[in-house]
Amino acid sequence: MLSYELFIGLRYTRAKRRNHYISFISLISLLGITLGMTALITVMSVMNGFQEEIRTRILGVASHIQISGVNEKLSNWQGVANEAIKHSQVEAAAPYVSAQGMVSFNQVVRGVLVRGVLPSKEDKVADFSQMMISGELNNLVSGEFGIVVGAELAQSLGASKGDKIVLISPQGQMTPVGILPRLKQFTITGIFKAGHFEYDSTLVLIHMADAQKLYRMENTQVSGVRLKLKDLFQSKQVVQELLPMISDTTFISDWTSQHANYFRAIQIEKRMLSLILALLILVAAFNIVSTLVMAVTDKQSDIAILRTLGASPRSIMKIFIIQGTLIGFLGTILGVLGGVLLAFNVDSVIASIEYLFNVQFLSREVYYISEVPSDPHLVDIVTVAILSFGLTILATIYPSYRASKVNPAEALRYE
Repeated sequence: MLSYELFIGLRYTRAKRRNHYISFISLISLLGITLGMTALITVMSVMNGFQEEIRTRILGVASHIQISGVNEKLSNWQGVANEAIKHSQVEAAAPYVSAQGMVSFNQVVRGVLVRGVLPSKEDKVADFSQMMISGELNNLVSGEFGIVVGAELAQSLGASKGDKIVLISPQGQMTPVGILPRLKQFTITGIFKAGHFEYDSTLVLIHMADAQKLYRMENTQVSGVRLKLKDLFQSKQVVQELLPMISDTTFISDWTSQHANYFRAIQIEKRMLSLILALLILVAAFNIVSTLVMAVTDKQSDIAILRTLGASPRSIMKIFIIQGTLIGFLGTILGVLGGVLLAFNVDSVIASIEYLFNVQFLSREVYYISEVPSDPHLVDIVTVAILSFGLTILATIYPSYRASKVNPAEALRYE
């Protein structure tokens, strides 16, 4: 059975008021909470989507964990890889040779980061096979001096698959005429596109044995070992657990420290946008204060009659808390529904807006991510809902307290 406080509170919410301005402010409060929550959930979902998209593209090329030797030289890489693979979280290990160089083609020169790899093992720790737009990673064969380049680099050089480019090492060699850089002609056997400008414009892949020859390294010597984990979010813990397991003098780092600036920037942007949009919900909650204050003034005679019939100040306070809470509850429910629907369909909505107004928000020529990704998280949605509902409840306290202090005699004097 409904208590009379709940019954009257619900009736006040549904009833047509003598002052239509109060009804208008109530509607504005409801819409404000709904729109604020919809915007906040959508923005948080889009920021999550961008973070996931960038993480996927970076980690498709980079490694979850990297073990490197002193001065980028690791002699016993097989032993290091065998020890690392014993960890339950390590899924695969691959050696690499990392060095800097320059590539030249048709009098165009570009600085590059050279990575020597074993194609069969590299494919287990990176996603190059899925990124190839021309050729295959397995086309890199020891002694044939093949090279795989990024799409942006190939475009800037004006080169394509099958062209021969010159790779220049900064390590010089003594000649009768002085120190000259070491250089070798390579054939482009493949082109990849990671969707990340830094890699697509500067990274080249060659066979590890060819890199060892070019940079004068021993056959057993590499720059380090790259690891892939079963759960990439356990990388920090795995690094701590690997430190006592790896016997050689090595440096161990994970993806969160190697690319900290990218993810920190996204996280800061997400927090600031969330804070700004949360202020919209706060403004809507303050509108509830205005609504209830005017409602208390409008219902003073009703409050006085209830008091003379025996209603306690606490009961009067409950009536107006229920009225304000119902506005907040409806706004929260509608906001969650609107936010979830928009978050799951934001790409379609953006496409429709672009088509109707003939605009493009994320140009392929400017941005590396040309579509708006969205990744709604249940934790974010629940947090926003609790925040919104909590603010609306807090907003009802002051006007409800004022209602409980109405003096029946004063309220009925001029009735």
